[in-house]
Amino acid sequence: MICSVKQYSTITNGSDIFLRQSTRPPMQRSLLLPSLPVQKSQRSVISVQKALHVSAIESFRSPKPRTSLIKCQAYEADRSQPIESNIELPKADTRSEAAKKLKIGVYFAMWWALNVVFNIYNKKVLNAYPFPWLTSTLSLACGSLIMLISWATRIAEAPKTDMDFWKALFPVAVAHTIGHVAATVSMSKVAVSFTHIIKSGEPAFSVLVSRFLLGESFPTSVYLSLLPIIGGCGLAALTELNFNMIGFMGAMISNLAFVFRNIFSKRGMKGKSVSGMNYYACLSMLSLIILTPFAIAVEGPAMWKAGFETAISQIGPNLIWWMAAQSVFYHLYNQVSYMSLDEISPLTFSIGNTMKRISVIVSSIIIFHTPVQPVNALGAAIAIFGTFLYSQSKQ
Repeated sequence: MICSVKQYSTITNGSDIFLRQSTRPPMQRSLLLPSLPVQKSQRSVISVQKALHVSAIESFRSPKPRTSLIKCQAYEADRSQPIESNIELPKADTRSEAAKKLKIGVYFAMWWALNVVFNIYNKKVLNAYPFPWLTSTLSLACGSLIMLISWATRIAEAPKTDMDFWKALFPVAVAHTIGHVAATVSMSKVAVSFTHIIKSGEPAFSVLVSRFLLGESFPTSVYLSLLPIIGGCGLAALTELNFNMIGFMGAMISNLAFVFRNIFSKRGMKGKSVSGMNYYACLSMLSLIILTPFAIAVEGPAMWKAGFETAISQIGPNLIWWMAAQSVFYHLYNQVSYMSLDEISPLTFSIGNTMKRISVIVSSIIIFHTPVQPVNALGAAIAIFGTFLYSQSKQ
């Protein structure tokens, strides 16, 4: 606010306030302030050449100092002072971090629960209808159908892919198909708990393949962590009451195939902007195309029909529900696991995978009343503990 009040030849400058006795003739109206009244009484004359800085308004006539009635802390245009407040607002980073942890926790809970349910229904189907190639094909077909419907109805956004994407995905799909079928064959021959005990030795295959085929080196602690993994798996295999060589080799082949799947995925899919959910959907579709002709060649419609009639006569319509449930839950648990990879580090995912195997082994032993010797349980515990040490050492 800039104004000027002239009194003949005297101009009072600054932001000080003076009280003067008016002894001069009445002043003329200023052209700048036409509405300013002329008074003969005692008054203050103010001339301000820059914006006022009002710090306090006090009583001017009192000889004794008083506390200010109003403190407005107004500042000049070229000054600034932050407003101080004792109110602490929650930080956006804290809220987002808490939301992310909650989201990861939900993913892990769903991942473990869906995996347990899948293994239960998968084993029920294989006990009544021992055709692992068809069972594996149905799992991939169900997942592919679910995602196609989701894309068509716009429940999920369809990925933008090109020919380079599918070329890079092809070796991943081949390894995924082999690993999936081998694990299903294993569970058709041995207990679910034994298959997962052997599959907990996957880190050992990962280190060996990376070291001798890819030339990668690891710290000594990583190699040492393989000792309890190999020893625990070996102890569990030797003491397994219902040991079957086909089941054992199926689990071992599954380990090797999934190691190559991870290697191909890291190398070929680097830089591809596809979400975890859509990535697994594309992987399922391509694996289904690869697996279907082999399933027909190995087992065939004639065997499937005869086996289905026998199973229906023994189990009843429940078999159809079991087959549908194992197919749906297989896709859901894998989809959630790939979605969680978008949110967590590989170390956290590895630890979560270890805990998943524990939940599957324990639940399958309880539900199927699998006989377990103390030495067999000790071997499983040692192998799983070694897997945990491996994930820590590799990080």
